[in-house]
Amino acid sequence: MPEESKVSAASAHTVSSYDEELQYLVRRISEMGGVAERMVEQSVHALVNSDHSLSQKVISDDLLVDEAERQIDEKAVLIIARRQPMASDLRDIIGSIRIAADLERIGDMAKNIAKRVIAVEGLGQPKKLVRGLEHLTELALNQLKDVLDAYSNRSPEAASIVRERDEEIDAIYTSLFRELLTYMMEDPRNITACTHLLFCAKNIERIGDHATNIAESIYYMTTGTQPDNERPKDDETASVSVSAK
Repeated sequence: MPEESKVSAASAHTVSSYDEELQYLVRRISEMGGVAERMVEQSVHALVNSDHSLSQKVISDDLLVDEAERQIDEKAVLIIARRQPMASDLRDIIGSIRIAADLERIGDMAKNIAKRVIAVEGLGQPKKLVRGLEHLTELALNQLKDVLDAYSNRSPEAASIVRERDEEIDAIYTSLFRELLTYMMEDPRNITACTHLLFCAKNIERIGDHATNIAESIYYMTTGTQPDNERPKDDETASVSVSAK
């Protein structure tokens, strides 16, 4: 084989191997996102239905998310060390590390909710509050699903839409926070159940925040710039006041 052909073949092999390494990150992020999404949905289902076996499954699945983050981090570091990527490739790799960290935290939030299944069981959760929690979860899951789609499609436009919708989750969380305080003040017997539900609601609200973080990472990966406008980060629950009846 002529020397030029050997060099060309080696170069093609190097490019192909590099592409496979980058695709590994994409594939693992997508798989990790799917597990995290399932964990969130199952944790709230377990909470509402007092499903102990499902809650234990969510808790054990957190190990899968932790392992995926570790693998992504290790692969990303190896790619940077061996390939010395530039421009968009480097942004993709750094973005993968950031997104994996957010997905790992989402898994932790789902695990935290699942751990409260036993504590909440039999405490007489007010149906209105449970519906509010389910609605908040639906919004957060929509955010997570849409941002994972934006990652798969490398769409900064879709990522921006997810980012802008974060305020809706914050508003629903503030409303639910106010209702929980009201129930606790109306009847001290509600305090234990409502406190656990309050922690669960906060975890779900934080899941929405992490989805927004992922949207910002996608925007940077695909455009090379940060979003122009800053998203609101104020916790409106700090100013909530409830009057005793």
